[in-house]
Amino acid sequence: MPETAVVWLRRDLRTRDNATLAAACAADRVLPVYCFEPRRYGQRAFGGAASFEYDGVGAGRAQFEREAVGDLRDRLREIGSDLFVRHGRPDAVLPDLVEAVDADHLHYQTLPIPEERTREHQVRRALPEAVTVERHWTHTLHHVEDLPTPYDEMPDTFTPWRQSVEAESRVREPIEAPAVPPVPADAPQPGPIPELADLGVVGDVPDDDRMPLDFEGGETPGQRRLEQYVWETDSLRAYKQTRNGLVGRDYSSKFSPWQNVGCLSPRDVYQTVKEYERERVSNDSTYWLNFELRWRDFFQFQFAKYGGKFFTPGGIRERTDLDWRRDESDFRRWQEGRTGVPFVDAAMRELVATGYVSNRARQNAASFLVHDLGIDWRWGGAHYEHHLLDYDPASNYGNWAYIAKVGNDSREGGFDVLSQAERYDPGGEYISRWCPELDGLIAEYAREPWRMDEEEQRERGLVLGEDYPEPMVDPERL
Repeated sequence: MPETAVVWLRRDLRTRDNATLAAACAADRVLPVYCFEPRRYGQRAFGGAASFEYDGVGAGRAQFEREAVGDLRDRLREIGSDLFVRHGRPDAVLPDLVEAVDADHLHYQTLPIPEERTREHQVRRALPEAVTVERHWTHTLHHVEDLPTPYDEMPDTFTPWRQSVEAESRVREPIEAPAVPPVPADAPQPGPIPELADLGVVGDVPDDDRMPLDFEGGETPGQRRLEQYVWETDSLRAYKQTRNGLVGRDYSSKFSPWQNVGCLSPRDVYQTVKEYERERVSNDSTYWLNFELRWRDFFQFQFAKYGGKFFTPGGIRERTDLDWRRDESDFRRWQEGRTGVPFVDAAMRELVATGYVSNRARQNAASFLVHDLGIDWRWGGAHYEHHLLDYDPASNYGNWAYIAKVGNDSREGGFDVLSQAERYDPGGEYISRWCPELDGLIAEYAREPWRMDEEEQRERGLVLGEDYPEPMVDPERL
């Protein structure tokens, strides 16, 4: 008897190095499916202690997702298959499709976040018992089965974990794109890709001429960016020296938006780096890019270990000595880039305008919120979740917990945002780019406009409190 498999694609929107798709293709007929999950859009509730509501997927992220789905559909259609798109809960959509094509198997990518695991359990409970369910781990550099120790026994600090993984684990070879069998003859219509309005997404897609890169979703653009950054511009050669940059296209790889929806496999990136080392140069920069891939892995496995504890106010360290403020007015000023601290304001304005901000800038803005304003770090994480094109739950909330000292870091204190601004934006180029009211000031004043006395402010046409905000906190405390 011919066998039919349904493959539920999630954050693995690619044909190459996709173990879920490859395994499903052992069947005689394959129905690839993607669900736009309604619960991810619009107002979302952050449950547990001190719960709050926030806006889910923003317009930029939603558009990137739509483009990624469209690109995958095009690639599948080129090889005689298709992608069946639905706007609905997976536990309602998938059983209906399984029944419609009389499927024998369901394959899907498994993920470490509690909410994502809940979705998996809901789908499994809704399926007929006769359907064989197979889940696949496909989103990390190191496969979960190849770790030196199980994730629930891994260290909670990065360095010892990285050292053990580098010494004792391996990176599997990427899987070539499979030959995909035809879709079942009795399959329903593939369905349209929902428009943003249909998803309930409000706001505009970022379209600012200061965007560092044209972030277009899809496996095809993701592979193009990999080729461009590594081979065409040769930017990998100096990655470690440039990675803390703030302005420009190639100071960093910017692979993360494609990685985090699965358009670009971390193993493909790793293999490309290894090829570059063989053909051009092997140096601290090539090592450092793979080092960053392992940081990403670390948070994925940490969330598999701790689950929902990561989302509590005291984090995995269960801190009870922190009394987070929940001042909506102060939080709004931070969101809108009106803190009066230019380095922070520049980062927040770039985030809203483009959906992207450098790692250096996003860490400083996060540190200011939690250490200088004392505001609940999860509020900041939710704001990033809404806007970031490269949003990944584990990386986002893992890094926020790290900054807030409730996660994988035991050091106290936050970033000195003024010294960071002087070090990483010495000429004030980044600040002037995103805070144009400060353009034309000497770098020292652009970074710290409160250093000007009232006469200097009038001479330069910038009066604090009128043309640019007074700082929210005493600069002497920063």
